[in-house]
Amino acid sequence: MPTLPITRRAFTLGTAALVPFAIPSLRSFGQGDLGIAHDAEAIRQEVAFAASPARLFEAIMDEKQFAQVTGLPCKIERLPGGAFTLFGNRIVGRTIALVDNQRIVQAWRSEGWADVGAYSLIRFDLHAAGTGTSLVFDHAGFPKGEAQHLAEGWGVRYWEPLKRFLG
Repeated sequence: MPTLPITRRAFTLGTAALVPFAIPSLRSFGQGDLGIAHDAEAIRQEVAFAASPARLFEAIMDEKQFAQVTGLPCKIERLPGGAFTLFGNRIVGRTIALVDNQRIVQAWRSEGWADVGAYSLIRFDLHAAGTGTSLVFDHAGFPKGEAQHLAEGWGVRYWEPLKRFLG
């Protein structure tokens, strides 16, 4: 029997209900540089950028800018329920919620994860800090044992390239 593709609306409604339970429940984060939780497979990182929240938001959500940041092709449908593919299709998912210049919540998965239906939740919270931005990032629900790899990857694949791009 063929599998019907999930609609954007059904996906958004189904995953949006999980957001209040998944990310705020992250409790005890370690003090290490990578921000890996010790009581759950979760990551919390705080990163400072020398750009406004609006500029950082655009660099993450605009596909042309994000392709420049990473040097790899991407597609980003910039709306709740919109699909995205990043890093040449190595990362796929859907945007669950957007608050312009303040918050991005996405269901996100890596091509290397064995469970094809497994999606994790990521949240970018952007806060003005002087002339720059303080970004608080949460990532939860990824496969057990991936925390170290993912925590390092966020720095190497997102934070450092974004800082270079934004100046």
